[in-house]
Amino acid sequence: MNLIAAFGEVMLRLAPQGKRRLAQALPGTLEATFGGSEANVCASLAMFGTPCRFLTALPDTPPARAFVAQLRGLGCDLSRVLCTDSGRMGVYYVEHGSNMRGASVWYDRENSVISTLGPEAYDTEPMLEGVTHLHFSDITCALTEKAFRTVIAFAQEAKRKGIRVSLDINNRKKLWNWKPGTEKQTLARECLEELTPYADWIIGNREDISAIFGFAAPPALREGKIDFDAYAKSAELLADKFPQARYIAFTLRETISADSNLWGGMLYDCKAKKAFFAPLDQEGNYAPYAMRDIVDRFGGGDAFTAGLLHALYSEKYSSPETAVRFAAAAGALKHSIFSDYNYTNEAEVEALMFSDGSGRIRR
Repeated sequence: MNLIAAFGEVMLRLAPQGKRRLAQALPGTLEATFGGSEANVCASLAMFGTPCRFLTALPDTPPARAFVAQLRGLGCDLSRVLCTDSGRMGVYYVEHGSNMRGASVWYDRENSVISTLGPEAYDTEPMLEGVTHLHFSDITCALTEKAFRTVIAFAQEAKRKGIRVSLDINNRKKLWNWKPGTEKQTLARECLEELTPYADWIIGNREDISAIFGFAAPPALREGKIDFDAYAKSAELLADKFPQARYIAFTLRETISADSNLWGGMLYDCKAKKAFFAPLDQEGNYAPYAMRDIVDRFGGGDAFTAGLLHALYSEKYSSPETAVRFAAAAGALKHSIFSDYNYTNEAEVEALMFSDGSGRIRR
């Protein structure tokens, strides 16, 4: 039985209702949920029925306890969370976009518990007990040097124990501020060149990854259409740089407006040196999901990652071509759900994989 763990920060998410702006909503009511890349992955895995464990550090406060109760209620193991007597939980504010106005995020996470603790604060041995796969995003690394060193320590312990590691490279341009005098992208590259060699699976956005590592990646679009060779070439370059990688996955997003995106995914099998794309039409051609009325795009990439983790470890979906279909469908469904979490189960993802995506009522 596989047990997937994820280590990272979770925050309280505050957002105006609907498409309102913060200046319209305040003073007044904001909708409070929880979010954070690794927590989002665990929430989705739990909904799929995959055994999972969330690892983090939190203060012993009512919001933190509410988060633990919520994620535990979905079926995730939070028994190894490090609780502190002081400190704070990070917060982030969200404005959902509409039409030509994109979504916006403002972070209030400075001095959050996880950003103030170094690797010496964690007992990695029991936290990773029974774990067969450990997942990170680079967002935790971007918080502080202590948080980055903690991630490295967890990755090293995972390798010592023979635990497979996945890394989602989420380039957060408002972060990476912790080394004065070093440009953000330079700092991101320095840290990720140290962390990524531990990753068996590398996941992310092709453009962000190419920019961070300085790849001269070919344009993603050719004559207004996805250039599949460009995506495969980018994965090949990444695999050459990090030869330990087994899989490389990219999300494929074409933004028409804040409310309308085309969505899909690619999984590159480094051993077979072959790229698989999804979704496909009946003729086997790439046919992205047309998401015309997006409810909430936050967490879409995390839903894709969770779908990939779940699929590759399942008997039913473990072939690369099927796994990326499952991941793309999971990510698409997330865009229809308010909050960072993807509240969809395996059967619902499978239904989208084998349907026309019309959203008809199921009776």
